[in-house]
Amino acid sequence: MWQHNYQPVAGSLGVSAIVAAIPIVVLFVMLGVLRKPSWMSALTGLATAFVLSLAVYGMPLKLAVLSTIYGAAYGIFPIAWIVFASIMLYRLAVDTGKFEIIKDSVGSLTDDRRLQAMFIAFSFGAFIEGAAGFGAPVAISGAMLAGLGFDPFFAAGICLLANTAPVAFGSIGIPVTTLAAVTGLPVLLLSAMIGRLCAMISIIIPGYLIVVMAGGKRALEVLPAIIACGVSFAGMQYYVSNNVGSRADRHRQLAHVHHRDGSGAQTLEAEEHHAARGRQAGVAYAGPALRHRDLHGLGTVLVAGDLRPALG
Repeated sequence: MWQHNYQPVAGSLGVSAIVAAIPIVVLFVMLGVLRKPSWMSALTGLATAFVLSLAVYGMPLKLAVLSTIYGAAYGIFPIAWIVFASIMLYRLAVDTGKFEIIKDSVGSLTDDRRLQAMFIAFSFGAFIEGAAGFGAPVAISGAMLAGLGFDPFFAAGICLLANTAPVAFGSIGIPVTTLAAVTGLPVLLLSAMIGRLCAMISIIIPGYLIVVMAGGKRALEVLPAIIACGVSFAGMQYYVSNNVGSRADRHRQLAHVHHRDGSGAQTLEAEEHHAARGRQAGVAYAGPALRHRDLHGLGTVLVAGDLRPALG
């Protein structure tokens, strides 16, 4: 059986990490510097990674091919499938004129650009992030802000900034599901730690957004709205991720009920097992694990450091 060597280059983890990052650099250069189409850039990055896996890491050709096929399949189902469905729904709303109704309804709540940014870039963008993820929140929320008179480039920038907090809930939790599958760590514990880490950031993002947009003095003029927005989002993010333990949608709950009816004692035994793991880490368990989206480098380190003792 082939064992993955994490230090193939001169026995150095740092140098090996730099070599492993070459496909990402190639992708960014193709997209940002050479301005090549996304499909061409992706294929170039894939080819670079494939060659490095064979030449540097000594991965068998058969495993490299199978890994490529598996990665492509996982990219299509469920990642691309979720994005396709969300974009199709968006196009349907635009073509039927319903998107203009949504935009006008949200925009008519206030004429204050600062509050419009919080309503659309942060709140509505969070909804789109949870439903679709990836670039959809910036594209859709940015289009709404541009329709209300915001500069398109500026609208995209504040949408990217606002998406810092809700990105952890995005796309029905695909990256954390993947992280749990790769590391073997329980999804519930990973979700709980994501909620704890992100809540600290989420509470300040609305205020930071308005400060960047209008300055500190003008941000103080809408301080009650900033506090209400940040505290409500961060509080719910923390509570759900640590106590509810499921995706916050009715279909997921119904699917779990059906699963329990079909698998009986095995499902109950699995839930008892996860509940015991949760008690060891001080996390309440109330059903199947909550799945969020993203873990950045610092979050991954903190999560791993917190969970390893609990898992024994």
